[in-house]
Amino acid sequence: MTQLTTLYIDKESHKFSAAHFTIFSATERERLHGHNYSVSAKIVAPMGDNGFSADYNVYKNRLKALCDELDEYMLLAGNSPYQTIETLDDRYRVIFAGEVMEFLRCDTQVLPIRNATVEEFSHYLLQKLVQRSEGEDIRELQLCVASGPGQKGCASWHSSS
Repeated sequence: MTQLTTLYIDKESHKFSAAHFTIFSATERERLHGHNYSVSAKIVAPMGDNGFSADYNVYKNRLKALCDELDEYMLLAGNSPYQTIETLDDRYRVIFAGEVMEFLRCDTQVLPIRNATVEEFSHYLLQKLVQRSEGEDIRELQLCVASGPGQKGCASWHSSS
């Protein structure tokens, strides 16, 4: 019988600061603001003969890299049905409910998400973590994104094997 172990990684260094706005409907959104987001993960893997199941350092480095990719950016929901994002020379033009907002492209990331929420960020980052862990004997991954103490969204992935 395979012995599984659950590892939790919740380091203070796994964070990113980003601006965003959440869209509530075709006519209502939050004002532009930012958060200091934190990222944590749960990893379920078989116990190895050497007494450990997954290398903490590998996963700590992956989580840090994922955070660094979003740190200090304006994050836009590229798949929102309620806004249009146009690419101009050096900026993005966002049209929402007749409002026009422009953001420098060098300061902005358009993510393949429907809304700029902790729930969507957790699914987006989990998908990237799963891709970066391909080929490893991981049975389950859970990734959480918190926008502050006591408020987070988590996404889970389970191996099909």
